[in-house]
Amino acid sequence: MNVQDAPAEPAAFGRWVLEQTERGGFLGALAKAAKADRGFPKDGDPEAVRKRLSAQGADPDMHEALDDAELDWAAL
Repeated sequence: MNVQDAPAEPAAFGRWVLEQTERGGFLGALAKAAKADRGFPKDGDPEAVRKRLSAQGADPDMHEALDDAELDWAAL
């Protein structure tokens, strides 16, 4: 990929999470759950997604998956 082909800005965190449905483990499970959640903050940052998980009563594994996802996304 040429520098000119790279997107000007990385995808919003919420949208990036939604694209991870084919990943294994908890990140894939997080993405699938997010896709099924009509209130998921698609254009949200990691904090908005974290708030949504808390509001939905997500288990600790999903919060851990979110932490891992944030690190992966930040490395883009």
